Amino acid sequence: MRVPRRIAHFNKHVTNPLARSITPWLPNLGTLEHVGRKSGRQYRTPLLVFETRDGYAILVGYGQQTDWLKNVLAGGPTVLHKRGRAIPLTNPRVVSKAEGAPLVTPGSRVLYKAFPYNEAALLLTAAR
Repeated sequence: MRVPRRIAHFNKHVTNPLARSITPWLPNLGTLEHVGRKSGRQYRTPLLVFETRDGYAILVGYGQQTDWLKNVLAGGPTVLHKRGRAIPLTNPRVVSKAEGAPLVTPGSRVLYKAFPYNEAALLLTAAR
């Protein structure tokens, strides 16, 4: 399922500012800090994130033309803010949701599979 663009626009301007205030306390939410590929501006996007053995998987709900996804794939610095920690991320790659599922830790895999976004997942490696 892909979320309609009009919902994405609403979320960007209304829901996301509210969500950023609660992401530090909820287990599968995090705020992804990334740099605009054209503007150079810093953005903070709240997203559902799922831990993998070497980083995180993020389901792509608005399609692969989503700005946050294109910004991360452009290679700028990417940091996940989760539960009071700032986690630098590298090696972004897009895979199918099915390819990402076995990489998600068992505790989060049920929610990952149940969530209706099925277009793709972004895998990121935690920088060491």
